[in-house]
Amino acid sequence: MRASWLGDLFDEADVIGGKCIRLCSAVQLIKKLSPGLKNVKIELKFKELHKAKDKIGSDVTKEEFIEVFHDLCTRPEIYFLLVQFSSNKEFLDTKDLMIFLEAEQGMAKVSEDISVEIIQKYEPSKEGQLKGWLSLDGFTNYLMSADCHIFDPEQKIVCQDMNQPLSHYYINSSHNTYLIEDQFRGPSDITGYIRALKMGCRSVELDVWDGPDNEPVIYTGHTMTSHIVFRSVIDVINKYAFVASEFPLILCLENHCSLKQQKVMFQHLKKILGDKIHTDPPNLEDSYLPSPSDLKGKILLKGKKLASNCIGSEGEVTDEDEGAEMSQRMNNEGGEQQTAVQPKKFQLSKDLSDLVTLCKSVRFKDFQTAFQNQKHWELCSFNEFLARVYPIAMNYQTPGLMMDLNIGWFRQNGNCGYVLRPAIMREQVSYFSANTKDSVPGVSPQLLHIKIISGQNFPKPKGSGAKGDSQLRVIKSELHIFHLEFFISCNSDKKK
Repeated sequence: MRASWLGDLFDEADVIGGKCIRLCSAVQLIKKLSPGLKNVKIELKFKELHKAKDKIGSDVTKEEFIEVFHDLCTRPEIYFLLVQFSSNKEFLDTKDLMIFLEAEQGMAKVSEDISVEIIQKYEPSKEGQLKGWLSLDGFTNYLMSADCHIFDPEQKIVCQDMNQPLSHYYINSSHNTYLIEDQFRGPSDITGYIRALKMGCRSVELDVWDGPDNEPVIYTGHTMTSHIVFRSVIDVINKYAFVASEFPLILCLENHCSLKQQKVMFQHLKKILGDKIHTDPPNLEDSYLPSPSDLKGKILLKGKKLASNCIGSEGEVTDEDEGAEMSQRMNNEGGEQQTAVQPKKFQLSKDLSDLVTLCKSVRFKDFQTAFQNQKHWELCSFNEFLARVYPIAMNYQTPGLMMDLNIGWFRQNGNCGYVLRPAIMREQVSYFSANTKDSVPGVSPQLLHIKIISGQNFPKPKGSGAKGDSQLRVIKSELHIFHLEFFISCNSDKKK
């Protein structure tokens, strides 16, 4: 069946009927059938064949074309898998394919109609399509398709319970969203917000300061980062807030503005975002926050809030200035002892305070105080000097392993920006401890085995020559676990 199919393709390419085609045409035809192959490798294979036959000239015959395709495009591990399930050792009929889908792929409710659909979609030969046969090449096409990706297709859409309290979820968050390069000297730009929101981020940061012409600006204070106008950022957020996800967006508002410009901030927020801002006060009788489903299409403001008994148009709150802490850290890199920045006080407008409802920012004192006194709508600002790490909020402007892991983690629930925490982290009474080396009550230890069955198109090892060793390829397997809000690389194994 393969020879017949390849023969038909060759005849179509042989437009003049000379029973041979030019070398470049043969290379392009095989490249089209197997895009992963490099042109130079295909051409070299034809030249080696011609040299072995002492052939003069570079034109390719039908037999040579089929032979080179067979040598380059036949993957032995896929062939042996086909033979294992084939009743005739040449192709899979609909019943053979059903057995493979159930036994090897773990698919449920497999029918003959599903087998026929797969054959019609991936079998390249007309004969196979008509007779309901899946050849080796069709089988390879199917295994290499998106239908066989390791990623569960059910997770491409929201598939988790979205009716749990907001605090029961990991939330896709961005740190210094407005920066697009360096954290200390880089430019600020609205594209940082557009990129983060399009990628499913549900918590963005706005570090707001007094600007010229009575217009507040966003940048990291005490640094050399450039400024962007607050109003422009709110316009962008209004446009892109719910493009990638319908679930609530949190605006982390670090307010350093004077009362005069706080009034401008309030006017921009109300005029541009309007009813999207969640302004309903928390229910004092509840013990938990509302769910993501309850807050669909809503924007939550996280920031400082005046005491409930404040009756004036403004009041005093503590200022949390990350830029001052960053500046101090940069100055102390010479090895001098670091001391925490003492909190300052500033005046907060009551209008702006009233926009903060479910995400009141409070300063962290110690765990005992937090456990005893913290309300469910209050969020601790955990100082970097206490933890020596930042909270889990990603620098979206910095690609790399950590961003790749973050993207992969949040894809498991339709990339909506919310992933339900494990049950053991949602229970009021839990025996779980990140430091325990013993088994956790009620949780059985899991043993994970990873077997690499097949691979292709591996890059050459570092330091290899121009041609390299075609048999030497490095395979690196890593297991990353999202554990207590931090990614931990648990195991890394390299094989040659």
